[in-house]
Amino acid sequence: MDQVLLAYGSGGSMMHDLIDEMFIDAYGSDILRRGDDAAVLHTGLPVDRLAFTTDTFVVTPHFFPGGDIGRLAVCGTVNDLATSGAEPKWLSVAFVLEEGYPLENLRRICASIAETAEEAGVQVVTGDTKVVNRGHGDGIYINTSGIGLLRPDVELSGSLCRPGDRILISGTLGDHGIAIISAREQLALSTTVKSDAAPLNRLMSTVLKAAPHTHCFRD
Repeated sequence: MDQVLLAYGSGGSMMHDLIDEMFIDAYGSDILRRGDDAAVLHTGLPVDRLAFTTDTFVVTPHFFPGGDIGRLAVCGTVNDLATSGAEPKWLSVAFVLEEGYPLENLRRICASIAETAEEAGVQVVTGDTKVVNRGHGDGIYINTSGIGLLRPDVELSGSLCRPGDRILISGTLGDHGIAIISAREQLALSTTVKSDAAPLNRLMSTVLKAAPHTHCFRD
C-alpha cells in the first residue's frame, strides 16, 4: 500500500503498524518506543521554569526550495522556545493526514523531521495521527508542541522593548515567503530563492553569551 488509509487513524492495528514503521523508526526515541499515552521526562536539573509552546503548520506546497513542511514544523517550535530564552529539549509531533496521501511523501517528511530535530538537539517524544476523508484536507497538517528549560539568568519578552533599542537581523528578509510563493505559483524567477528555515537555538545561546542584556528575540 502506497497511500494513507482511513484505518491508519482508527487506533487499531494498522495505526500501530504505521506508528512503528513510519514514526518510531524515523525518530529513534526510546521514550517514544514505550508507546505510553504521555511521555514522562526527567530533566536531571533543579529547573524552576519551563517554556511550553505549540504551533500548527498547513503550508502548501509541502516541499519547497530549502525545506518542507516537516522541517518548518520543527524549526518553528524550536525557535519559539529559543526566543523565550529556553533550551529546547522535547517535541511532540501530531499529523492530520488526508486519505490517499502518498506514503512516500510522508516518509520524506518524517525523515526531514528527524534530521532537523537532530540538528536542533531535541527529541521527538510523543505524537498523534489522525486521518480525514479524501477531499476533506490538504494532504497533511502538522502540529508540533515543545518544552524547553528556561535559563535562570535570562528574561526575554517583547514587553521589554523600548524606543531606541538596537535591532539586529540574522539574515536577509523574505527568503522563506518568496520560496513558498515561487513554488506554489511556479514563478519563473531568474534565481532560485531558498527558504531559510533553520533551528536558531544555538545561535540564540551564542548571542546571549556575548550580549547577556538582550531583552527580546523574535523569529
